[in-house]
Amino acid sequence: MKHTRVPTPRTVLTGAGLMAALTAATLTPQTADAVSAKAPDPPTASAAGQRAKGISSTLGADGAGAYYDAPRHRLVVNVTTEAAAAKARAAGADARVVKHSLASLDAARATLKKQATIPGTSWGMDPRTNKVVITADRTVRGDKLARLKRVAASLGDRATVRRSARTLRTLIAGGDAIWGTLARCSLGFNVTKGGKPYFLTAGHCTNAVRTWSATQGGAEIAVTETGTFPGDDFGLAKYTDADIAHPGEVDLYNGSMQSIVRAGDPIVGQKVQRSGGSTQVRDGDVTALEVTANYQEGSVDGLIQTTICAEAGDSGGALFDGETALGLTSGGRGDCSAGGVTYYQPVREALEKTGAKLG
Repeated sequence: MKHTRVPTPRTVLTGAGLMAALTAATLTPQTADAVSAKAPDPPTASAAGQRAKGISSTLGADGAGAYYDAPRHRLVVNVTTEAAAAKARAAGADARVVKHSLASLDAARATLKKQATIPGTSWGMDPRTNKVVITADRTVRGDKLARLKRVAASLGDRATVRRSARTLRTLIAGGDAIWGTLARCSLGFNVTKGGKPYFLTAGHCTNAVRTWSATQGGAEIAVTETGTFPGDDFGLAKYTDADIAHPGEVDLYNGSMQSIVRAGDPIVGQKVQRSGGSTQVRDGDVTALEVTANYQEGSVDGLIQTTICAEAGDSGGALFDGETALGLTSGGRGDCSAGGVTYYQPVREALEKTGAKLG
């Protein structure tokens, strides 16, 4: 593939130009309708996410999450009291009075973590429904399914269980991209650490591969420095080939690149894109944050959930919105022929824990 060729004398390896074989995994109404109030100019999704953080910090225990209403270009903040609703409206958001506080939903997720960590399941708080949505794939059956339903029932109307015919997975596959002996992976973002060039990818990639090449069986271009999986899902590799360029860009697979200049935090409802070696550039919506995915290899917490599809070879690739880096492809359910759901390691956390910087 053109993005992994090694021309002479230099090769340019960009945000999703080196691809891995680990793919990507899904996470009604209850509450009053959102009430519009006169507010400043409609925010972008990125601006809405930052505004939501500020508003939530003032609401305390009365806050219950937020999401971006993309068609209306409005930030919607969930609250549990009318007094908190007035604060949210005064800060420029639409307020929605709901039954369950964020603390209550977090407690429900903690119960699931303690009592129902079952491979093939995932869960995350859906601010649109004010519930924790639990998804169980077809491998969850018999006593395990009965236990999951029993724990979910104990949470009352804070949780709901959905079944999926698609298996939750991380995948390793062959093909062109960045190669190791046991896997091929998608590069997420080029970064620096201590003034030296590195790249971020999925932790289940770096856990499987020590030495990286731009082609199968090719010369070494980078070595794994660290990898975290399960728990989190990010890894850091250091470039060792001086002839490899490492711009802060993501491959758009149309002859152009997307410059990446910052790391950001997504918000539910945000339109985003993913770039990966198998299925190239795909787009979709963020549907949940702080998601737990219970892979067969172990659980990963704090993930971003989207409606974007992915396949083997896409894991580790970049999730972004314009010039803003958001995440690294972790896992998913389904594929790009029938549709799917994918999960992403937040890139800001990966940068903070590895000490790396974009650019």
